[in-house]
Amino acid sequence: MKVHNYCVYILTNPSRSTLYIGVTNNLEQRLFEHYLNRGDERTFAGKYHCYNLLYYEQYKYVDRAIAREKELKGWTRDRKLALIKAENPDLKFLNEVVCYKWPPDEEVLSRGSL
Repeated sequence: MKVHNYCVYILTNPSRSTLYIGVTNNLEQRLFEHYLNRGDERTFAGKYHCYNLLYYEQYKYVDRAIAREKELKGWTRDRKLALIKAENPDLKFLNEVVCYKWPPDEEVLSRGSL
């Protein structure tokens, strides 16, 4: 089994009314991709403008990260919020903590990648 750095993450929209859970091996790049896809009706996160990071967990093994993602997706909204609030009680957006620059500037947006 290959060892990397994987993240399970929870996003929300600007009004914090929708939650989205995903897994990635590059959280900064994935947040950028979600930001680019905002408003895209073809994806759940895009349709509901979910690009604001509320919570994340890191894993060395992809199978554990995927298992945790599936577990969290099965939880109720209240249970997910309790998990988030245990680490982030004010539900602050964490994008600036994870990303070099947030929101991405126009030059980065025009390139389509970090």
